[in-house]
Amino acid sequence: MNDFQATRAAAAPTDPVVLASSRRDGFGYRLFAKETRTRARAGVFTTPHGDVPTPAFMPVGTRGTVKGVFPRDLREAGSTMILANTYHLHLRPGEDVVERLGGLHRFMGWDGPILTDSGGYQVFSLEEGTRIDADGATLRSVVDGSIVRFTPERVIDIERKLGADVAMAFDHCPSDPTDRAQCAAAVERTHAWLARCVARHREHGAESTGQALFGIVQGGVFEDLRSRSVDSAVAHDLVGYAVGGVSVGEDREQMRRAIEIAAPRLPEDRPRYLMGVGTPEDFFDAIERGIDLFDCVTPTRHARNHNAFTSAGRVNLRNAAWRDDATTLDPECDCTACTQFSRGVLRHLCQTNEMLGGMLLTLHNLRFFHRLMAQIRGAIFADRLPELRERVLPAMMRKP
Repeated sequence: MNDFQATRAAAAPTDPVVLASSRRDGFGYRLFAKETRTRARAGVFTTPHGDVPTPAFMPVGTRGTVKGVFPRDLREAGSTMILANTYHLHLRPGEDVVERLGGLHRFMGWDGPILTDSGGYQVFSLEEGTRIDADGATLRSVVDGSIVRFTPERVIDIERKLGADVAMAFDHCPSDPTDRAQCAAAVERTHAWLARCVARHREHGAESTGQALFGIVQGGVFEDLRSRSVDSAVAHDLVGYAVGGVSVGEDREQMRRAIEIAAPRLPEDRPRYLMGVGTPEDFFDAIERGIDLFDCVTPTRHARNHNAFTSAGRVNLRNAAWRDDATTLDPECDCTACTQFSRGVLRHLCQTNEMLGGMLLTLHNLRFFHRLMAQIRGAIFADRLPELRERVLPAMMRKP
């Protein structure tokens, strides 16, 4: 039995003791294990479309699809919950079209849990030409340049029509997480917008019809601002909470510090989501500080650029070194790319820009991320997360 198999063998017990729990209108969270040397936790987030064992990674399907992957393959790779984006789906095809076509689950051909981002990140990333005021944000469409107006109420209305299990509140992500004045203003605006999101969400009675609202914590790298933001969000007694405004320009130590401040202050019986973060090192850093859920385009975008995550480090499949290589991409992986194709064949597909190359690498990277999360969950139950990190992370970070 190798290290990977041994860690998988330390899976969750069949009848674990519940350390903390919450339940409301088809949603809930059960905390089953806490690692004793870190703040790492393992549990299950329950939604109307199924359970999500945590810690978990959510693949990003921005426009209603995870690029290059059939829904059935997402499930086989280990995906339990996926993400779609409110801003982009509002632009095309429009929330009314999605609603008429049966809502996001039917639209995406996915019967598991879905989370929709609110568009707050687009307000940050499309900052040039965007105007933010107390009522909301005005930005331009990336499709045709037309004016798009988002307010907290408008965002909740759009997300309700999209019909995901979890709707994120509209927040203000500051462009510089180290600028105190900017972060303080963003915190106050996020608090005011969250109150309006909650009011609109409850006006719709959305939880009773299968949609939960998550609040978002801002505050940059400042402890007092992060703490104030946590208190404001938690006061609304929501199904779950997210830590936002990280990985937006600060260094790794500052990102760790922001998570370290916010995550332990969030309720123990609710899921904690770190938005837009996703490398193996990030996962260990954040899980050790109490985070449960992640999303990022990293595995799928890297795959389309012909880069693979493996247990022995990242591999650029366009590299000439792999031209005659008949070995498996990653001998520890059980995905289609690793069980049916060699590195040499994968390089050929990438070099000739065959669609199959990007599709196979996307499947592989997603499988890699989900396998890592399974290892981490097992290590938390076995109370051996630091040992797992020491054993697997240095090799994963190498460039072979």
